Amino acid sequence: MRFLSLQSHVAYGYVGNRAATFPLQRLGHEVWAVNTVEFSNHTGYGAWRGRTAPANQVAEIVQGIEALGLLQRCDALLTGYVGDAALADVVLDTARRVRAANPKAIWCCDPVLGDIDTGIYVKPGIDTFFRERALPAADLVTPNHFELEHLTGRTVSTMNEALAAARSLLGGSGTTGPKLALITSLRRKDAAADQIEMVAVTPDAAWRIATPLIGFEIAPNGTGDAVAALFTAHWLAGGDVAEALGRAGSSIFAVLQVTHDLGERELQLVAGQDQLAAPPRRFTAERL
Repeated sequence: MRFLSLQSHVAYGYVGNRAATFPLQRLGHEVWAVNTVEFSNHTGYGAWRGRTAPANQVAEIVQGIEALGLLQRCDALLTGYVGDAALADVVLDTARRVRAANPKAIWCCDPVLGDIDTGIYVKPGIDTFFRERALPAADLVTPNHFELEHLTGRTVSTMNEALAAARSLLGGSGTTGPKLALITSLRRKDAAADQIEMVAVTPDAAWRIATPLIGFEIAPNGTGDAVAALFTAHWLAGGDVAEALGRAGSSIFAVLQVTHDLGERELQLVAGQDQLAAPPRRFTAERL
């Protein structure tokens, strides 16, 4: 399959395109990576160098890919971190171009806003862009726990609250809007404290996968970016939500285990590439 991926880039570490591209390539997929920022490292370190890519530059790169006649061969658009309002318009325009060239292509929109331990870390107004413009136009949305609460204005402490919040982001049967939401990390009060969950939700069904919570001193960034890419690839390949959830969850757990065993702060996607492709421990999604 072929993916057009508009996400952030860091020279050191694995977030955004750096977290999505290699896992997809390791599974045999083509990735056309367009970088929305060029940073030395992710912002979790507190200091970094680099800059947000000018919106016109991102647009020109997409237009160059389009001019080659490649968008009609694109199976999925992946989008993540959006640096400013001008870039937000480019993201929407890119989605329109991809769909015009290939109506079967899907848009996986990762509404990158922040996380539980960091709070929100994007510019003012980006959350409104995701809530009002991007998510309603996407096919698949992949918020983490913090982003799910922030986008819906709901507190999520139980599974029922998580399902209700996720479904509030979806379009109903026969309407526009996403048909599937993947909560890439869920920490709820009515679950075991030593587990972390991912939940895939449609308007009329839901599936859950739970994996052991690995005790990091500082949790690696980029896991949500990698999961969104892996889940999208598996979902497109087979059309089975439960299978895609199980495979993506098993792969990211294997990489996190390698990362922990090596004592590294950054996701060890290269060192753990064999485990990513063939996880030694398999987790199965259960239907709720």
